[in-house]
Amino acid sequence: QVQLVESGGGLVQAGGSLRLSCAASGRTFSRSAMGWFRQAPGKEREFVAAISWSGGNTYYADSVKGRFTISRDNAKNTVYLQMNSLKPEDTAVYYCAAELLDGQRMGARDAWAYWGQGTQVTVSS
Repeated sequence: QVQLVESGGGLVQAGGSLRLSCAASGRTFSRSAMGWFRQAPGKEREFVAAISWSGGNTYYADSVKGRFTISRDNAKNTVYLQMNSLKPEDTAVYYCAAELLDGQRMGARDAWAYWGQGTQVTVSS
C-alpha cells in the first residue's frame, strides 16, 4: 500500500522559514516526478512546485518562485519543500503528490496518482 506522509508544518511568523518533508512508502518513486500543492480555506487546491525524477528539473508557481525550493532524496524516497520569506497568504494545508500521469498538466490535481494527507502551515502577520 502506497503512503505519502507529510511533516514539518506548523505556525511561523511572517518572514520565517519552514521545511516540509514527504516520505513515501509502499513503492519507490525514484523514477517518478513528485510535487507539492496547497489548499487555503475556501479555495481550490493549487500547484506549488514539482521536481523531476532525477531532481534536474524543478517547476514553481509564480507566487512562490524565489522563496520556495523543492528537492528530493531518492535514497530516502523523500521530497522536501524549503519555504523561506513566508507570507500570511502562504497559510494553507500543504499536500505532497507523486507520480505525474500527464506531464503537460502538472498543475492539475487529476494529473497525479498519489496524494498525502496534508500538513498545516500557518503564517502569522
